Amino acid sequence: MEKLKTRFKKIIEDLGYYLYDAIYEEENGDYVLKVYIENNSYIDIDDCVKVSRVLSDELDILDPFEEAYNLEVSSSGAERELRNSEEITRAVGKTVYIETIEQNLEGKLLSFKDNVIEITHKNKKIKINYMDVSYIRLTIIF
Repeated sequence: MEKLKTRFKKIIEDLGYYLYDAIYEEENGDYVLKVYIENNSYIDIDDCVKVSRVLSDELDILDPFEEAYNLEVSSSGAERELRNSEEITRAVGKTVYIETIEQNLEGKLLSFKDNVIEITHKNKKIKINYMDVSYIRLTIIF
């Protein structure tokens, strides 16, 4: 599956998106290959169709699975977890929710440099060492 993810990553990036994840699993007796994508703004149905068509063609060539399966391409989600420094860097300018041992914060992600996350929280700039973060995700403020 890792080789397939590596191949998908290149294809998806060539289309102007990022691969968030690809998961192959059984659901109610059927196999499903779920591919989650993101970009710098938002993902709509046209984006999913575009990526799905290209991946489908590639999968026809590669034929990576023995059993029949369905391909699903969707957004990685508006409140997705930011799992690594690359994802945090792409999230600069967006609103995040951060958990550390000492506190939970929500605010606009201003920067991520030298393993330091800077956000605005309640009109204050706060710096958090990346090593102190136990969980970080995008969030929507209503």
